[in-house]
Amino acid sequence: MEILFAVLIGILFGSGIYCLLRRSIVKLVIGIVLIGHGANLLVFSSGGLLAGRPPIVESGQLAPTAPYGDPLPQAMVLTAIVIGFGLTAFALTLVHKAERAVGEDDINAFNSTDT
Repeated sequence: MEILFAVLIGILFGSGIYCLLRRSIVKLVIGIVLIGHGANLLVFSSGGLLAGRPPIVESGQLAPTAPYGDPLPQAMVLTAIVIGFGLTAFALTLVHKAERAVGEDDINAFNSTDT
């Protein structure tokens, strides 16, 4: 399972960087989203991938029985997902405004309107 996650993280980062290098602003936003998802998956997998082992303390014990999944990376990823949605909404709004102002999706068109 860890190998699959590692390959998926690599694909997400690689696809995100490829989209960032394109001339389209929409592809730039898609690249940012893909890199964000890759980073979330990387943090999530760092907490350990243990199915069916929640960190619940049984009655009469002081700590959960090992092995168990670490809840801190899961909470951090949940927060990062919410922040990522906000960033995506803001970036798409900026892209929409820029496209309406210039009339194109090409990044080089923004530089040529200044001259």
